[in-house]
Amino acid sequence: MFLPTTGNELKKLKWDKLDIILVTGDAYIDSPFIGVSIIGRVLTAAGFRVGIIAQPDWQSKTDIGRLGEPELFWGITGGCMDSMVANYTATKKKRHDDDLTAGGKNNRRPDRAVVVYANLIRRYFKNTKPLVLGGVEASLRRVAHYDFWSDSVRRSILFDARADILVYGMAEKAIVELAQKMREGKDIEDIRGICYISPAPPPDYIELPAYEDVAADKKSFVSMFNIFYQNNDPLTAQGLFQRYDKRYLVQNPPQPHLTIDELDNIYALDFTRDVHPFYSEQGKVKAMETIKFSITSHRGCFGECNFCSIGLHEGRTVISRSEKSIIAEARKLTAFPDFKGYILDVGGSTANMYGIECSRKQKNGACKNKRCLYPQVCDVLKPDHSRQINLLESLRNIAGVKKVFVASGIRYDLLLSDKKHCTSYMRELVKHHTSGQLKVAPEHITPNTLKLMGKPQARSLLNFKHIFEEINKSSGQKQFLTYYFIAAHPGCTEEDMRELKSFAGRELKTNPRQVQIFTPLPLTYSGLMYFTEIDPFTGKKIFVEKKTEKKQRQKDIVVGRTNR
Repeated sequence: MFLPTTGNELKKLKWDKLDIILVTGDAYIDSPFIGVSIIGRVLTAAGFRVGIIAQPDWQSKTDIGRLGEPELFWGITGGCMDSMVANYTATKKKRHDDDLTAGGKNNRRPDRAVVVYANLIRRYFKNTKPLVLGGVEASLRRVAHYDFWSDSVRRSILFDARADILVYGMAEKAIVELAQKMREGKDIEDIRGICYISPAPPPDYIELPAYEDVAADKKSFVSMFNIFYQNNDPLTAQGLFQRYDKRYLVQNPPQPHLTIDELDNIYALDFTRDVHPFYSEQGKVKAMETIKFSITSHRGCFGECNFCSIGLHEGRTVISRSEKSIIAEARKLTAFPDFKGYILDVGGSTANMYGIECSRKQKNGACKNKRCLYPQVCDVLKPDHSRQINLLESLRNIAGVKKVFVASGIRYDLLLSDKKHCTSYMRELVKHHTSGQLKVAPEHITPNTLKLMGKPQARSLLNFKHIFEEINKSSGQKQFLTYYFIAAHPGCTEEDMRELKSFAGRELKTNPRQVQIFTPLPLTYSGLMYFTEIDPFTGKKIFVEKKTEKKQRQKDIVVGRTNR
């Protein structure tokens, strides 16, 4: 059963009013891959009456008013992606297609959706209940941040949206605690994992450089970012505050990581794994082709690639579901009438991080002076792929399952460091879990660019390629690797792209096609480099390509459209 999205559904439920109304920039897909659906299901399981309004018309009250006004709060998210990323390419061209919109046409999600939806609610509901922001767009814009699309430093989105509270990260714990305290009339300002605006900063919190300072001075922005980044681990983070004129943005420390049981319970909730009929009548939602019969095995990423926002939003500690939970979900999939026997993916942001985490980090928090995988895999991590090997074997032996694919990317440096299981894991992938191609994301091959990306050097890629090809040959398979690269990352020049082109032909025996132009995401180290033109780890000035036509040229060099 879906959560209600129309007045008729409220009548059938005999509900005169909802406790919480969630507003999202995506079509309503009731799936464990969709953040707003997870939040809705978690709140419902906690005893709250929850409704969802998806992709409301932001020019009228027709959609935003159809469920009335909530008793406790409005929850607002831009959707599974930042709305500016969803709406524009890296060269700032409007995207025509949207995989998360019924019918596939990109005409239902406004730019800066979180701000637009907040304004929409306040326009038609005067003096309404609190506005609570969440999701990746709000999470990655919670403090002062560089915004690529306006080429400016913007305020915390709490100020621009004139909202009351922001829940950051994955937010299940924070949102339930918030709802419970609101229902009981209790103070909410001590809830971990939230941001709010205050006339005065809390005692003992760390002060970030003021918004006015970071907007005017790039070195101040670098200082702010480093302090912010180092205070996002639940075990070590301190509270933060940042002054905006005469008011303060306050960020409480993060919520504790979910336990395995808590994560299992979330994925055991009764998702329909389908598009709500109100939206499916408007056309197909392309994302359903991949997410309906896929399984999330874990959350978080300790890769910490400088251009990626996953570690900051999901966390740098990997939390893996139990094998029992994942197998139970797979059995549920086999009961769907349209299930054809194929589980299209089992993974997370990086497939082979399942069941792997640093025991020291789990006890003491993420290290502040080093990373798990860069510049090399940390000796303390001790990668062990045996759990995933056993899991995949169990999944493919479930009655009704013909094939289980691993479509998420593989972190090959992590795999290579597991001397005991590297070959056996690769043999499993090649023989049973690859659909003709295996995705890897080296992103580049020149040492300086890889260093600024926080990615492993090219030698490990070649070692991985050799193992993959040897196993293919010995098993009689004809499968290949698909490589993903980035053009115009900070520090990358046209000469670097020519070197990449030459390397791909000479060493990888391929003419790359999966090449994307770098997008500076808010609150990422690469976004920081793009804005400041400074290497934040050394303080040295770096080259940054900012001209759109030259960014495109970097890509064209690799995909073969120019030889100049």
